[in-house]
Amino acid sequence: MITFPNAKINLGLYVERRRPDNYHDISTVFFPIPLTDVLEIIPSTETRLFTYGNAVACPPGKNLVMKAYHLLKEEFDIPPVDIHLHKHIPDGAGLGGGSSDAAFTATMLNEMFHLGLSDKELAQRVAHIGADCPFFIFNRAMAARGIGDKFEEIEINLSGMTIIVVKPEVSIPTAEAYAGVTPKLPEIDVTEIIRHPIEEWKTLLVNDFEASIFPKHPLLSDIKSSLYDAGAIYAAMSGSGSAIFAFFESDNMADRFMANRLQKGIFKLKI
Repeated sequence: MITFPNAKINLGLYVERRRPDNYHDISTVFFPIPLTDVLEIIPSTETRLFTYGNAVACPPGKNLVMKAYHLLKEEFDIPPVDIHLHKHIPDGAGLGGGSSDAAFTATMLNEMFHLGLSDKELAQRVAHIGADCPFFIFNRAMAARGIGDKFEEIEINLSGMTIIVVKPEVSIPTAEAYAGVTPKLPEIDVTEIIRHPIEEWKTLLVNDFEASIFPKHPLLSDIKSSLYDAGAIYAAMSGSGSAIFAFFESDNMADRFMANRLQKGIFKLKI
């Protein structure tokens, strides 16, 4: 069985408060985008993970794909499998690639071996792997709260838009990102902002991490500015970075931006 785990972007991200457990409560909107890895699972005599494409920093045993397999293996009599993962979604980008791979692995195993789990039941299980893993079980626009693990479906129509995603060679540890943020409640809830026309998002929809990360990594601010200069209708950093994305109404404007950028890590996608 072959599937194509997709990435997500954050539409707004507000760090609202620090919790007693040292995590943070946030509010954001997760939106799926058609930037994908390739995942194949086939029966085998032993369970192995093979990776291709972008380099994977962690050893196979710690990969979220393997964690998803062993999570279900503890509960169900799943036979051994070979898992082939071609990485195309950039790591360390705020795009959720690893979480998506894990969620898609669980979904595939559920289907292949007739485990009978509903989406809700799968989401409850993969939440033990990562807070945003359940999003990729449902894989549609969701407002996320808590530590990013409490979801509410939200209607967003961005059909016809072109997205540019830029992943520069900048790495931002999550701890560093949170250390620079002063938590506060947003003046307007993210779900209310999302209901405004996209033309108004530029002045209303904020990623709280940008204020502290951009001064330390001015390249990210430059990329965002250049996307607006190219005609983007809305641009922002996804998650705690370091990917910057932008929506364009015109393919021509998106193409002009790409023509002036020769480095790797730029993706043009159609919603």
